[in-house]
Amino acid sequence: MIGIIGFGRFGKLVSHYLARDFDVFVYNRSDKSSEIVRTGANPASLETVCRQDIVIPCVPISRFRDSLKSIAPLLKSDALVIDVCSVKEYPVQWMTKELPDSVSILATHPMFGPDSAADSLQDRKICLCRVRVPEKQYNKIKNYLASKGLIVIEASAREHDEQIATSLSLTHLIGRTLSESGAVPLDIDTEGYKRLLRILEVVERDTWQLFLDMHHYNPYAREKRLSFMKVMKEIHAKLEEEKEPLGL
Repeated sequence: MIGIIGFGRFGKLVSHYLARDFDVFVYNRSDKSSEIVRTGANPASLETVCRQDIVIPCVPISRFRDSLKSIAPLLKSDALVIDVCSVKEYPVQWMTKELPDSVSILATHPMFGPDSAADSLQDRKICLCRVRVPEKQYNKIKNYLASKGLIVIEASAREHDEQIATSLSLTHLIGRTLSESGAVPLDIDTEGYKRLLRILEVVERDTWQLFLDMHHYNPYAREKRLSFMKVMKEIHAKLEEEKEPLGL
C-alpha cells in the first residue's frame, strides 16, 4: 500500500512506524534488505514501490527533482506522492511540474528525526502543505497522524519556508558554527552553555548535505543568515568601541 524510496536515516524511521499499520515496500539504491526487513517492511524494486497507492520519496533535496523524473512514468494514475523535505516551495513546484496531473500531491515536513522520535511520535510536530489531494483522503491522513500523537500544523509552502528559515536553518547554522569553533563540554560551565551544546549535538548527527540543502533550497534562509551575521558584527563592534581600559 505504501512505497518508500530511500532507506537512509529518515527513510528507516518512516518505515519503522508505517510498517506497524500498513504493508510497506522499500527501495534503496544499495542493498539494505536485512535492515528493511527488521523494520517490518519489504525490500522491493523501484517499479514495485512506485505501484503502491502512496509513494514517499525519502531522498536528499538536492536529488529530489531527479527522483521525481525517474518515478513519474512508473506511478499509478491515482497514486498519492508525499514528500518529506525540510523545505517546501521548491519541492511543491517540482512535484507539480514533474508528476502526472492525475497524481495527488501532499507536501509535508516531519519536524522530528531518528534521534528525537526514536521511541515515540508523541507531541512531535508535522507540517502539512496541501497541494492537490482529495479532501476525504487529506482528512484521513490528518486523522491518522493525529492518532499517532503527532501535532499537525497546516500551512502554505511559503509560510513553512519563511518560518523554518529561522527555526531550522538558523539553528543549524549556530550549531555548525559551534562545532567548527571547537565547542566541547566543560567542567566550568553554565546552563546556557549546556543548551548550546545540545544544539550542537543535534545538528552534528545530521549530514552536511542536509545542512547545505536546507540553506540552498530555502528562498528565505540566506536573508536570515546574513541578517544574523550582520547583527553579530554590530554587537562585536559595540563591544570593541565601549570597552574600558583595564588599568593594569
